[in-house]
Amino acid sequence: MAPLTRPIGRTALCVPEIGFGAAPLGNLYRPLSDDQAGETLAAALDAGLTHIDTAPYYGFGLSERRVGDGVRGRTDVVLSSKVGRLLVPDGDVRDDRERHGFRSSQPFRPTYDYSHDGVMRSWEASLQRLRLARIDILYVHDIGRLTHGDAHADMFGQLTRGDGFRALENLRAEGSIAAFGIGVNEVPACLDCLQVADLDVILLAGRYTLLEQGALDALMPECARRSVSLTLGGIFNSGILATGTRGPDIGHYNYGPAPAAVIDRVRRIEAVCDRHGVPLPAAALQFALAHPQVASVIPGLDSPERVRAVEQLHHTPIPADFWTELRHLDLVRADAPLPAGG
Repeated sequence: MAPLTRPIGRTALCVPEIGFGAAPLGNLYRPLSDDQAGETLAAALDAGLTHIDTAPYYGFGLSERRVGDGVRGRTDVVLSSKVGRLLVPDGDVRDDRERHGFRSSQPFRPTYDYSHDGVMRSWEASLQRLRLARIDILYVHDIGRLTHGDAHADMFGQLTRGDGFRALENLRAEGSIAAFGIGVNEVPACLDCLQVADLDVILLAGRYTLLEQGALDALMPECARRSVSLTLGGIFNSGILATGTRGPDIGHYNYGPAPAAVIDRVRRIEAVCDRHGVPLPAAALQFALAHPQVASVIPGLDSPERVRAVEQLHHTPIPADFWTELRHLDLVRADAPLPAGG
């Protein structure tokens, strides 16, 4: 069965509902061999997960290199990468000890640059690492106050006064890319960027999930008004919606140990899952896809087994009564779209 696809904004791009988040191919938290990375990506492509998202930051070039090796010669892939960080040589790197969460021995370190020159240099360097002639979507990576703190105004100014957004608009206008947007995990950054740039798509990590739906207040309506699509990362909220609360490791939320209030809410959702025989991660994945602004979800995948597991979650039957009970118990917002039958 051919995978279902959805459009990206007003562009001609269409992507499958389930994409491939390639941060694990940059050795996110643990080393991955070239063979395992290649087998994982091949399994994903064979399963129709032909929307591949990578970034220079993921393993400091390692993820892009592996993605390029895996998709070269294919014409059915929609590829996204990111700008905002340049990789500069770092002679102090000697091994693959963890840096910024990645176990990569690539001898580079990231430095922020959102200016016109920085965007163009980042795009050209990504093409070289990928050894491809084209990237379909470019995201501005990790702009926002939560990331940059007191430096946010200067960083945002590089996109506006420093013409970073203009560089992306020019690349799109000349056909070098098909779309651009931002890739962030904070809603205010999305709203700020929508006011100053004609975005096609937003990659939002962790802020629209079965666990939290604050994006419904302002972001989703604004994206609908502007015909801006969303791709969703972090749909398991750093793991707790995948592992639940009953194992030896309760799990993580928002890149850290889950706080008590989050654990309690997940436990209440798990109880509803139990009553209806629904796997928690299947509910998380299918809920994220129910919103009409969402084009695709892009879970990070690190093995062929994980690829097959995600496919199974996507197709797991979930009864309408399950969604009705979640809503009745105020475990999903009343204005959140629910999957078909809910």
